[in-house]
Amino acid sequence: MLAAMTATMACRGPDDEGMWISPHGAVGHRRLAIIDIEGGRQPMTAEEDGATTAVLTYSGEVYNYRELREELAARGHAFRTRSDTEVVLRAYLEWGSDLGSRLNGMYAFGIWDTVSEELLLVRDRMGIKPLYYYPTPCGVLFGSEPKAILANPAAEAVVDAEGLRELMGFVKTPECAVYRGMYEVRPGGVVRVGRDGIARDRYWRLEAREHPDDLDTTVRTVRELLDDIVRRQLISDVPLCSLLSGGLDSSSVTALAAHALREEGNGGALRSFSVDFAGYTEHFSPDDMRDTPDAPFVHDLAAYLAPLGVEHHDIVLDSADLMSPAVRAAVLRARDLPIGIGDLDTSLYLLFQAIRRQSTVALSGESADEVFGGYRWFHDPESVGADTFPWLAGAAAPRFTALEEVLRDDVRAELDLPAYRARCYRQALDEVPRIPGETGLEARMREISHLHLTRFVQVLLDRKDRMSMAGGLEVRVPFCDHRLVEYVFNAPWAMKTFDGREKSLLRAAARDVLPAAILDRRKSPYPAIQDPGYEKALREEAAGLVDRGHVPGGVIDLAKVRALLNRPQDPSVTDDVRPALEGFLQFAMWAGRDGVRVAV
Repeated sequence: MLAAMTATMACRGPDDEGMWISPHGAVGHRRLAIIDIEGGRQPMTAEEDGATTAVLTYSGEVYNYRELREELAARGHAFRTRSDTEVVLRAYLEWGSDLGSRLNGMYAFGIWDTVSEELLLVRDRMGIKPLYYYPTPCGVLFGSEPKAILANPAAEAVVDAEGLRELMGFVKTPECAVYRGMYEVRPGGVVRVGRDGIARDRYWRLEAREHPDDLDTTVRTVRELLDDIVRRQLISDVPLCSLLSGGLDSSSVTALAAHALREEGNGGALRSFSVDFAGYTEHFSPDDMRDTPDAPFVHDLAAYLAPLGVEHHDIVLDSADLMSPAVRAAVLRARDLPIGIGDLDTSLYLLFQAIRRQSTVALSGESADEVFGGYRWFHDPESVGADTFPWLAGAAAPRFTALEEVLRDDVRAELDLPAYRARCYRQALDEVPRIPGETGLEARMREISHLHLTRFVQVLLDRKDRMSMAGGLEVRVPFCDHRLVEYVFNAPWAMKTFDGREKSLLRAAARDVLPAAILDRRKSPYPAIQDPGYEKALREEAAGLVDRGHVPGGVIDLAKVRALLNRPQDPSVTDDVRPALEGFLQFAMWAGRDGVRVAV
């Protein structure tokens, strides 16, 4: 059974596998080898007097492991490897369940203590790496993804009404895993499992404090943090690259990485990759979210950084790539649930697959919008003032809530998604830390920042992790370093928009390493294919399902799907019927899988 559960993680860890079994604890691991290829094998054990005292299965990277290793060695710990894995294991032996507060990085791990016979589950502060668990009458099952847990017959793949609310609400409630009886370890969280039961705790959460610095000092501090973060995240024993969209976020990371490698004497070691669609630039049509195509800006930055030895590669996709049944099935399997965002997921998966042929580690600009306030709804008074999550009040909302449109009326009434979103919104606001006396716009923007850093960012980090690890690619997220997040969270909103633009602090901090075209470009999210052939193919596949007269799950109203299909196709619109059709097709594929049961 342990072998079957471990095998589900082969995509995340294509390089090696291992298992450790005792009477009361069994641990499995699939490895993506990044640091100390030979020495970092897992599960990793610690021994004392010839007996195993602790067993670790670990995913991710700890970027301060060298400093921690020196500190632990000074405290008497002996190391057998060069890996950060062993540092995490030794940190547990030294500091116990408090080790999370010592780590800087992205990680999720389980430690079985053979002496106390307790399991410790720990997740990084921002939730970059996933970790799930499923209590049973006699213990707990855990894994990086739900599929690892569901491979055990003690766990059932059942989604009830509450799970459907979370699945379709687009609110990302902490700890909720959608499947009944399953939980997600909260970012910055610790879960202890022992004979006395399960105890949950948190070693980190965002705190509100007065910002002590003036504008110049703040910009300088942001830059100093970014320089240190990027340098730390360049550590790798395998080929490393960057993801480049031509926007401020990814361009800043790419430029800082290129300069750091050049200063270290490793010029030419950095490749960059971008995604594009056949004919996209030539036939681009602006929409509510995107003013410009990415390619011209990507190529501008690539030319600007070429003297530093950066090599750029475009990954060009077309409608046939995105509609491939095999690819879409792989995306759904990686996601575990039909929570994807249509072609945005599929193209990201294909991009990562192409990158993996040349690199094993990639740096990403993900999460800068949440940290620095980049999304357009941050700057839209109507969205800011709405009594709900801002992303559900703006122009992007229909893409996030599209599946609602085709639910049966009785199911829609039972789920009452507006009430669920309102409840989750109130819970999220209750968690916002506050500074006494802070009022007005500053207080509201603190709320909105916190909602994004604890809810919305989780959706995108999960998407990034699932799509990348499905092909054995590790994507690092410099903007999620907790030191940067804490510092910028407490900077006043007026300072974050001091130049009248979004992400003012980041633009100022990176000004000397970027060309004017990138600095002046308006925020443009990840691209969506605009080829009318893509929607045509979606319509044809959906019509075929409707004609068969049955969709698994029992919650979809086929008459509503027919009504969508009867709307004329408008080549200039990508967010009319497309999101609902994409959601319908993915839901039907998921609900038709063996073992999945929708219980509403």
